[in-house]
Amino acid sequence: MTTPSPTSGPGLLARLVRLWRHRWHDERSVRRLLPPEAVARLGRRVAASEARHTGQVRICVEAGLPWSYIRRGASARDRAVTLFGKLRVWDTAQNNGVLIYLMVADHAIEILADRGIDAHVDAADWAAMMQRMKAAFREGRFEDGLTQALEEVSALLVAHFPVTDGAEMPRRVNELPDLPVLL
Repeated sequence: MTTPSPTSGPGLLARLVRLWRHRWHDERSVRRLLPPEAVARLGRRVAASEARHTGQVRICVEAGLPWSYIRRGASARDRAVTLFGKLRVWDTAQNNGVLIYLMVADHAIEILADRGIDAHVDAADWAAMMQRMKAAFREGRFEDGLTQALEEVSALLVAHFPVTDGAEMPRRVNELPDLPVLL
């Protein structure tokens, strides 16, 4: 009986296919899905959303994973968690930041919420929101899918972190940039 080589078999083939898929997609892929005018519209929608609540929303669309993530077999969720930190979504005053993340190469969607808002929202609600985004993306409606997710996240933030005129609330500060991040 022979032992399969660690460099052969379906594991290697799957890794090579994934590597090719992630190298195939680049920033041009993202720009085709979201041209500059769509990015600007999404940025304005984030700003309008944040005028209604004290949360912070970031949208990040990434073409493919960096080589180090592919090499170690990391998931799109692993990358989203890293970007949640790098984009400082976790670092908002009321711990109510939300990252809407789309990975083009893996057709993956992640919504990560800081502990302030996540304590108020059931995991099933986040999952349902991602399923609705996937439906829009399958139809090629990327801006619409991101807009829909932004509206749903905004509704949750308005419900749990509304802007009030009371003296107990600090003055509204935009803690994070509104424009989506394209990688």
